[in-house]
Amino acid sequence: MILQALTDYYRTLEGQGQLSAPGWSPVKVSFALCIDQDGTLERVISLQTEQMKGKKTVLAPQSIILPAPVKRSSGIAANFLCDNSSYILGVDNKGKPQRSAECFAACKALHEDILKDMNCPAADAILAFFRTWNPEQAAVHPALTEYWEDIMAGANLVFRFDGTFIHTDPAVRQAWNTYYQTADDGPEMVCLVTGEKGPVELVHPSIKNVQGAQSSGAAVVSFNAPAFCSYGKEQNLNAPTSKYAAFAYTAALNHLLTDRDHVYRMGDATVVCWAKGGGDAYQNLFGCAFFGQQTSYTLTDIQGTLKNLCAGQTVEFEAERLDPNMEFYVLGLSPNAARLSVRFFLRNTFGAFLQNVQAHQERLEIVKPSFDKFDTIPLWKLLYATIRSQSKYEPNLYEEARAQLDKNVSPVMAGETLRAVLMNTRYPESLHNGVVLRIRAERNITRSRIAILKAYMLKKYENLPQFGSIAEVFTMNLNESCINQAYVLGRLFSVMEKIQLASADWKISRTIKDSYFNSAANTPKIIFSRLFPLSEAHMKKLMRDKPGLATTLNQEKKELISKITQPIPVRFSPDAIDCFYIGYYHQDMKKKEEE
Repeated sequence: MILQALTDYYRTLEGQGQLSAPGWSPVKVSFALCIDQDGTLERVISLQTEQMKGKKTVLAPQSIILPAPVKRSSGIAANFLCDNSSYILGVDNKGKPQRSAECFAACKALHEDILKDMNCPAADAILAFFRTWNPEQAAVHPALTEYWEDIMAGANLVFRFDGTFIHTDPAVRQAWNTYYQTADDGPEMVCLVTGEKGPVELVHPSIKNVQGAQSSGAAVVSFNAPAFCSYGKEQNLNAPTSKYAAFAYTAALNHLLTDRDHVYRMGDATVVCWAKGGGDAYQNLFGCAFFGQQTSYTLTDIQGTLKNLCAGQTVEFEAERLDPNMEFYVLGLSPNAARLSVRFFLRNTFGAFLQNVQAHQERLEIVKPSFDKFDTIPLWKLLYATIRSQSKYEPNLYEEARAQLDKNVSPVMAGETLRAVLMNTRYPESLHNGVVLRIRAERNITRSRIAILKAYMLKKYENLPQFGSIAEVFTMNLNESCINQAYVLGRLFSVMEKIQLASADWKISRTIKDSYFNSAANTPKIIFSRLFPLSEAHMKKLMRDKPGLATTLNQEKKELISKITQPIPVRFSPDAIDCFYIGYYHQDMKKKEEE
């Protein structure tokens, strides 16, 4: 299913002119070797361009559409018209001259095989170069002197003849296309992707730009040990894929991973998404609605667009017409040595995904503090809520939290959380448990943490009969009429804390929250029997120093005590503890609004 979806996407992008034809792919090239008709190297031209890397401008290789390079491991395999110095010049700085000679010989043989019997000046110049070039003289060749160190460092080289790149010559391009289509060494089998019978690709092209994977690329489909093989089929014959399908799905996936504006990180997973019909607008809106991607649209515009799409209506967005019935895919890949693990692959209509995201955001709705700039809580902030806080306040940018997320967030939990949101299923227990553990450890009640508890409980009891008995707790703002005992006690604890803080003449080094918060949420009967007399002592001092404030807080405290119509339990259940936290947060937000 994954390979089929990516192959279909390749066809879409190829039809739109965004991806090259089979046998061609973008390659990063640093230098061009200018040769004349008899193959003599005249000069070297740098193709590097100035590019931004972080805050600095650096010289970087230029991406050019060239004959698709082969996938190398440890063997010798030459590329056509573009390669490093070992293959093109027969020299390198690795200290293995014999291997360099073998690489040059392989490259020469490949070009002889493809360009033989051609009546083409460009092809004749290439062949003449390989026939006359002497690797032993490379180090002292005047044309190579200026860029010698960069070339020896592994830079890719291409050829120029008569003022143009040789790979642009029509006759040379046709020769490569013919070779690529006929050079099949795999046995004939039925392709699992296209369903057509023909030669299969033994080694698939590499996937690059997955965070944490090898920089040279990794494989989605790969077999490298007898335990992974069956019926004597080696390499990728266990998952027969035609040459076209192998090129198509890897080209489409590499295109998605190269587009950094639409690549996201969840734990150790690199996440990409795409619409079957192509178009950046689908990706942009999805990234804005789900991942918190920055946009020039106002919140009102985004909400209106999402509302219409969720209602099944087509909308205009970024000069594109978005169809809620468009098939949409979300893929998460994690590094695994030289291979890639599929963390998740989700498929649905675009409108259905947005409906699930909207339902998720509605469950998360909770009153927010004034310093919180997020109108909705993006997924990365939910994951950040499960790790140790670096400060009292949560970060406002993903970049600020990225290192902590990559280091501390469980990749399994991140994937399960994303799946739960997009498929509208129950949130993982690990997300809930992670938040509860952080609250107990830090006693830091943040918007994201309480939003997770609220959403988790709403989804947990969504279709259960007992939901009605605790639904009054899970409101966006403070519910003054709620009589849920745990919720009321959470509010009462917040009021008692404010009384203590207001009665102090100086900054308190240890509040009742520091001493009793965790115990009050777990064993309320014992702790509140201590808190009531302690709060009365604080109230007496407050009455003496600030009678007006004391009267207001005392009245609020009495109203909350009047809502406790049953004996305070010895111990709260896990669900009641969540209600206690939510009650405390609601009351705490009310305090801050009044201050």
